[in-house]
Amino acid sequence: MQTPAYRIIAPEICRTSVVFASPHSGCDYPEWFIRRSLLNAHTIRSSEDAFVDQLFSAAPAVGAPFLMARAPRALLDLNRSAEELDPALIQGVRKVGHNPRVASGLGVIPRVVANGRAIYHGKMTRAEADHRIDTYWRPYHDALSSLLTAAHDTFGEAILIDCHSMPREAVEGVSRRGGQRPEIVLGDRFGAAADGDIVDQIEAAFQQAGFVVSRNSPFAGAYVTQHYGRPQRRQHAIQIEIDRSLYMDEALITPHSDFAAFQARLQTVVAQIAAIGTPRKKGLAAE
Repeated sequence: MQTPAYRIIAPEICRTSVVFASPHSGCDYPEWFIRRSLLNAHTIRSSEDAFVDQLFSAAPAVGAPFLMARAPRALLDLNRSAEELDPALIQGVRKVGHNPRVASGLGVIPRVVANGRAIYHGKMTRAEADHRIDTYWRPYHDALSSLLTAAHDTFGEAILIDCHSMPREAVEGVSRRGGQRPEIVLGDRFGAAADGDIVDQIEAAFQQAGFVVSRNSPFAGAYVTQHYGRPQRRQHAIQIEIDRSLYMDEALITPHSDFAAFQARLQTVVAQIAAIGTPRKKGLAAE
């Protein structure tokens, strides 16, 4: 049975130009994929943004649509261009220039999971790679584009919040105020993907909830923010990375006992972010 590409939870009434999306929290692993992999069913989850879909699940209740991947990141990475094909994994693909993500095995069809562990033995055909892209990548991005177009048509702008998590070790060497490591990293491609005022408001929402926030270090945003962030057209894209160790055991991939409390803390932030795109907040006439 084929894994669906995505799921959308729509609000009863759309009240904001903000669209939430989670491209890496998919956890529907096809049996054929597990059998094909060198990794067991637990290890293959190490690249997954586990539970991020649950953390942002309040979005529809505050009037924003929420797009969630169903297919897992190890199967296909929705935060990569469909052209980021890995010649070390896919037959018949030629190396074109140097792409550090592809070179490290993290193209649109990943060759490795976290810590460089190989997913496959040998290569796959170009036909199989194209089938995965047509089955999972294109439907997800078609849905995302439609949500952003609808927001722009209704509110005169669209604000994409691309929701992710990051391993604790990714921010070990990054410090913010008072030497504290960031718990939240906002990526806007160094201002190229979103208006600074919007990013300021998102940062303030996290800070008011007690989080330590960094911008663009160590993550500035990948394909999604680069492709969809068009602030000159009033379409903004901001990537949010949350330190996984705050709410889950990274080795066991299980939520902490206080997960519900952390989720509730984040729900206040989600509500404030959604409010950024409301007509009242923007001073726009309701349609």
